[in-house]
Amino acid sequence: MRLLLVEDDPELGRRLRERLQGADFAVELATSRSDAEDWPDLDRMAAIILDLGLPDGDGLDLLRAWRNQRIDTPILILTARGSWQDKVEGLNAGADDFVVKPVRFEELLARLNALFRRQQGSGQSDIVAGGLSLDPIAKTVTLDGKLLSLSKQEFRLLHLFMRRAGQVMSQAEILDDLYVLDSERELNTVEVLVGRLRRKIGREKITTMRGMGYSFSK
Repeated sequence: MRLLLVEDDPELGRRLRERLQGADFAVELATSRSDAEDWPDLDRMAAIILDLGLPDGDGLDLLRAWRNQRIDTPILILTARGSWQDKVEGLNAGADDFVVKPVRFEELLARLNALFRRQQGSGQSDIVAGGLSLDPIAKTVTLDGKLLSLSKQEFRLLHLFMRRAGQVMSQAEILDDLYVLDSERELNTVEVLVGRLRRKIGREKITTMRGMGYSFSK
């Protein structure tokens, strides 16, 4: 899952990006309002973590601009501003959650997962489809009740497929979700991962759509 982190503090941005990558997220980092505002694929992000104190503008103005553009990606504000007025203003501007720095990483991760559950319209953390049950917090997958052994990339790919079950996704879309934009990647990486995943969950669950990509059966 890809996240956009908007944070102007270089050290905090680096540390938070590393922790999120360690939790199996692909993290893009924007260090200013202008960088974030011009980001090419905001609608494809799983979530945005937004600081309010940016060097070239107020993060709240950026948040309002995104919502006015009908960008409905979940947005979590992470800021040093901690008054109740700031929280009310942030939530009224369109934020899905508001977290005050400093915060333990475990709490931030729990809040992100809560955002994803709400987006899926479920109070449960598990995603269930086609006899599979995936727990994004515990990083476990079961097939008909039996625990599967998946690599990190296989887990990420299955997570993406199950979140978008029934949709057709191109190889480029899949790569965008699995890797940050500036990383080296090849289209055949997707074919290899899909092949490995099929052997573990059943070939019939992932359909190849010629010239279009792949679709995961609900």
